[in-house]
Amino acid sequence: MRKTFVFLILLAASIIGLHAQEPCEWSFGLVDKGNGEVELTATVSIESTWHIFDIKVPDGGPLPTTITIEKLKGATKVGGLKTINSKRLTKYDDIFKMEYGYYEDKATFVQRLKVTDKAAFVLEGVLRGQVCSEIDGQCIPIKEELNFTSKNLPASLVVASGADTKIEETTAETTETPTDVAPSDSIAQAPVEKGDLWTPVIEKMKPYGEEEEADQTYWVIFISGFLWGFVALVTPCVWPMIPMTVSFFLKRNKKSKKKAIQDAVTYGLGIIIIYVTLGLLITAIFGASALNNMATSAVFNLIFFALLIVFGISFLGAFELVLPSSWTNKMDRKADSTTGILSIFFMAFTLALVSFSCTGPLIGNLLVQAAGTGSIIAPALGMLGFALALALPFMLFAIFPSWLQSMPKSGGWLNSVKVVLGFAELALALKFFSVADLAYGWGILDREVFLVLWIVIFILLGIYLLGKLKLPHDSDLKHVSVPRLFLAIISFAFAIYMIPGLWGAPLKAISAFSPPLYTQDFNLYKGEVHAKFDDYETGMEYARKNNKPVLIDFSGYGCVNCRKMEAAVWTDSQVKEKIDNDYVLITLMVDDKKDLPEVIEVVENGKTSKLRTIGDKWSYLQRHKFGTNSQPYYVLLDSKGEPVGPYYVYKEDIPEYLDFLNIGLRNFKKQEETTKNLK
Repeated sequence: MRKTFVFLILLAASIIGLHAQEPCEWSFGLVDKGNGEVELTATVSIESTWHIFDIKVPDGGPLPTTITIEKLKGATKVGGLKTINSKRLTKYDDIFKMEYGYYEDKATFVQRLKVTDKAAFVLEGVLRGQVCSEIDGQCIPIKEELNFTSKNLPASLVVASGADTKIEETTAETTETPTDVAPSDSIAQAPVEKGDLWTPVIEKMKPYGEEEEADQTYWVIFISGFLWGFVALVTPCVWPMIPMTVSFFLKRNKKSKKKAIQDAVTYGLGIIIIYVTLGLLITAIFGASALNNMATSAVFNLIFFALLIVFGISFLGAFELVLPSSWTNKMDRKADSTTGILSIFFMAFTLALVSFSCTGPLIGNLLVQAAGTGSIIAPALGMLGFALALALPFMLFAIFPSWLQSMPKSGGWLNSVKVVLGFAELALALKFFSVADLAYGWGILDREVFLVLWIVIFILLGIYLLGKLKLPHDSDLKHVSVPRLFLAIISFAFAIYMIPGLWGAPLKAISAFSPPLYTQDFNLYKGEVHAKFDDYETGMEYARKNNKPVLIDFSGYGCVNCRKMEAAVWTDSQVKEKIDNDYVLITLMVDDKKDLPEVIEVVENGKTSKLRTIGDKWSYLQRHKFGTNSQPYYVLLDSKGEPVGPYYVYKEDIPEYLDFLNIGLRNFKKQEETTKNLK
């Protein structure tokens, strides 16, 4: 067991470490320049065949090198970021269709500061950029924390005579020219364009009539939990416990069948309470938005990817994963030493512990799906469905004990179920790696790579089901049963179904799991919808100049329902035509982990918070302007940021989505006519 957990930790660390290595080395310092001024210097040594980019790169190009000063006390900035003693090279890039500057071997970036109070001096910030290889085009993001205090100032520094000794403090300033800011308190420090594009419109949307909110999403989470619960039932950890546990309760109350049934029902309710409480605790500890952020963070997804790989290998028979026996023994003793309802509760808790090695990965998948909705109650609803499916057989078999005789006996078939789950865990693991890969723009698991791996996994599963692949702990298969044959046919058919996807077929059935089509290098399919813009202000300016309504698509790389909508609804020819021709589509990824060129400070619910990534900015826009935090979320606006129709959430209904788009077009045209008449 200890070796297994060591292996798990090393695997997770190695995966994360793959992206932690940078082919460049940084050194930072403060240099006295006289007259009370110092230069913050950032010098980088770059390995051969690699380069970093200039401090200014055209829009839509690679990431420039920037220094963001998040806190500056006892000093003021003098000028902007510049380079010294560095040979700037330029090239035209066929991919970005632009010319940009870059540096090789070595470069030094400097930001001059005027110190006004040596004793109070504090500088906190971050250097961001990107280092890329000339050989294979691989790019690695750079993020270096800056932290200086008065003790780091040069000893020779003398504050200039007559300098203002008042402590000056600034926050979240970038080395580039600052953008204009809006006057409202909550957006006062946000870099938005002049005007009212960020003004809340929650009340203004009500007259248009709101689409029904995400009750459907809650049902999907509940049903998903219910199905995962049934999957857990047929695992080797849970199935054998059904007759054992029910028989225990019936024997415990031989004289009173009614009492036996009451105890069994109480036992089932205990299971439900335990799992629902777990869902509520997770939400209470982390919060819905924190769970959403966690579900799309690279570290979380990579660790979960590693966990599922380990669970999958374990299910295939390489080793056993079990909780320490001391835990389950202790719970058993508690159940034996107590009486009444408390004893039954401890029995339910023992089941939860004993079955962990099989239910753990299933619960993990469920909670990640629930967390992605951004809902406070979704994790609890998911766990309610899971626990209900898990508890029902215990209660029903206690009420109708004769059914126990017709139950399939434990045997080799349970190991086969476990192996099938192992293949499923390996396939699902790739989904978590894909989320991190997309959010951080690594470009490792593109769509065709993902599909090839899934095709191989499900072909191997089909071969296993036919008995042509034997794994540890498998019993001899004398013949292929009809259920196994049908499952093998389904597995092979599914693998063949995915093959056209290698050439760009949409594959709507797996669109929620596979990376989006735009990540595919070779794509013959032209029916997908592409957003014109991924920046709110830029898209709104384009809409103003072209006098078009706007469709805002709040989406996410880890949003399963977003991919379903794009594959099931947006690929319809009528929907695609309207979006492409009649609207300006702006897709805003709320889980985009790329750093903003400057940190933005906002006041939300009376608390000051910092927006560090592009996703932070768009998530805040959705919460602040529209009062919601779930994805997908579609809203129709004019170029001034005012609503021209209702919002639309996840619902795979093409006619209804067309009506939604038509309402926006009609209202936009009415606004135009009214404006002309007023003139």
